[in-house]
Amino acid sequence: MIRINDIIDRILEYDPEADIDLVERAYIYSARVHDGQVRLSGEPYLTHPLEVTGILADLRLDTISVAAGLLHDVVEDTHATEEEIRQMFGAEVGHIVAGVTKISKLPFQTSEHRQAESIRKMILAMADDIRVILIKLADRLHNMRTLYFHKKKEKVMKISQETWDIYSPIAARLGMYQLKNELDDLAFRHLKPEAYAEIEAGIAKDREERENYVREVQSLIQTRMDESGLPADVTGRYKQIPSIYQKMVQQKLSLSEIYDLTAFRIILKTVPQCYEALGVIHSLWRPLPKKFKDYIGMPKPNMYQSLHTTVIGPYGERIEVQIRTWDMDRVAKSGIAAHWSYKEGKSADPNIARAFAWIQNLVENQEDYRDPHEFMENVRIDLFPDEVYVFTPRGEVKNLPKGATPVDFAYMIHTEVGEQCAGAKINGRMVPLSHEMRNGDIVEIITAKDHTPSKDWLNFVKTVRAKNRIRLWVKSQEKERSLSLGRELCEKTFRKRKLNFSSLVNTDAMLEVAQFFNFKTVEDLLANVGYGKVTPLQVLRRYAPSTEPESKGPSFIQKLISGRNRRKPRGEGVVVKGLDDILIRFGKCCQPVPGDAIIGYITQGQGVSVHHKNCPSVNRLNPDRYVDVDWAGDNSEYYPVKIQIHSHDRLGLLADMASAITRTGANILNAHTETGEDMEVSTFFTVGVTGRELLDKVLSALRQTRDVVDVRRLDM
Repeated sequence: MIRINDIIDRILEYDPEADIDLVERAYIYSARVHDGQVRLSGEPYLTHPLEVTGILADLRLDTISVAAGLLHDVVEDTHATEEEIRQMFGAEVGHIVAGVTKISKLPFQTSEHRQAESIRKMILAMADDIRVILIKLADRLHNMRTLYFHKKKEKVMKISQETWDIYSPIAARLGMYQLKNELDDLAFRHLKPEAYAEIEAGIAKDREERENYVREVQSLIQTRMDESGLPADVTGRYKQIPSIYQKMVQQKLSLSEIYDLTAFRIILKTVPQCYEALGVIHSLWRPLPKKFKDYIGMPKPNMYQSLHTTVIGPYGERIEVQIRTWDMDRVAKSGIAAHWSYKEGKSADPNIARAFAWIQNLVENQEDYRDPHEFMENVRIDLFPDEVYVFTPRGEVKNLPKGATPVDFAYMIHTEVGEQCAGAKINGRMVPLSHEMRNGDIVEIITAKDHTPSKDWLNFVKTVRAKNRIRLWVKSQEKERSLSLGRELCEKTFRKRKLNFSSLVNTDAMLEVAQFFNFKTVEDLLANVGYGKVTPLQVLRRYAPSTEPESKGPSFIQKLISGRNRRKPRGEGVVVKGLDDILIRFGKCCQPVPGDAIIGYITQGQGVSVHHKNCPSVNRLNPDRYVDVDWAGDNSEYYPVKIQIHSHDRLGLLADMASAITRTGANILNAHTETGEDMEVSTFFTVGVTGRELLDKVLSALRQTRDVVDVRRLDM
């Protein structure tokens, strides 16, 4: 177990003037409140905050961070309170501990809503004080190092998966590759134990031969550097097992077919020396085309810098060589922590805010996503960027996700440029706005003052910023139209009761009506009347409960969705918000039946379209036009459902399946079969059923039919 004296010695090495008294007091307090608690390993619980703090000291963080690391679990796991921490150790330490505690109180669940909310908290914590996430990453790293003490396999797999999916990408996005690599390795051991063991054993087979090869190449590089007058530190290493596995999967190769298992790193004093060293390597061995990357001239968004090249080394083996300065090496290992001032607790690098602006963008974007699936998708875009580097006409470098378009580029420059984007030139030639940009492209945006965004842009833009700004613009346009329509409908309805809506709209009474429907303002209420979520008659009845309409005219929803036929016969089985006389039709994409969870969508002039809640097309519809629907109790109508049966071919098979269906009381509406060359048959029935109960009977009867292999409902 690491000792507090070891941690203090590390701190004094990089900050001789550090406030050691704060660290010692935090240690004493943590030891006192954790006294008697033990880890799953049987060790005193205090070992955990000490190990976490040791990781933070290795990252050379300020004493505020180190003290918060010692105290990071006390609020969650002991009788200590946030207020007590603030009083004893100051507002800054208390603030960081509270931030870590908030994240810890939201464990990841299988529910996407809970996972999205957990990540949302982490994003907010990063923007509030990046040290919260640095402590959380150190906490996760030590927990992963001791994960094998967990006895429950499900718990181990869950922790490993969230480490792989979330914590490791965040570490990479913060440029903390040393920590990221260890998290990957530890998580992969548990997630893919057989693959890990197989690769580890494969590497161990010829380990002695490999180590001799690494020493030979390392010595050869070192000699060439010395001969060229380039004082360099040369190291060689095996590539990480998770990265070897991913390469095997992506390129469909066996371990024996992976040739570039080793990588070498050359560290020098200055940037010019890096480019000189690159020339030496390329003169020594033939470089592979398209395998050179200059991250010094064009750093990664997390400020990672290095020259990467792959060459054909001795004995025809591929070797990867990374060339960087000592400062770049420190950044590559520690990322954002390398830019952190241990004396002030603030970023010492003026470029740090720009380099990590993606964190603030995530914070701004997360506020606009209610759908957890959409939010998670956009977080992944920011956490797993595969960048493309392009240039402005003035030569400024901009990095965007792979597949980004001129519209993404325009919104990166400025929201106004994006909204007025009318065309684009790449390398001097006009291209469609959906054109995917490539590395090295020179991009020029053509704007027009009277131009506005198009909803179609959402089909091809890649950046979260562009998607978000376009959606906001579309939403604002729809709100303006809906607000105007809602006001007009309310004025007509109130006029029939001899009430002047224009004079009532700004009164406290009307605000109370809006609040009754859970809207903050009357404007929001009117917009939702325009959307069709609230009817003008509902607003009137809430404003003047005693007022009864003289004649029951059609409501707004009824006007919006009315057709020539007031109701199709099959629509009688569905109720829309308790309203009658409304055209109902069922989505052909999913064909719901009574008993299924359903949702309604207000179409333009074609009634309410009813879909299964799990219907894939529902996610592509405008959520502002959803309406609550339900089945209308007893129902004797027949609803069509498509069924597919996979079976072995035999004489009388179709007759037996048809007989099984009719015995249940269901009605066969259509049937056809497709027989393959292997005598396997796919049979498709359209069956009329009165609900889920009857459908389940049909599926069960078919499964019991001889030679039937599989039965499933289609359109779901």
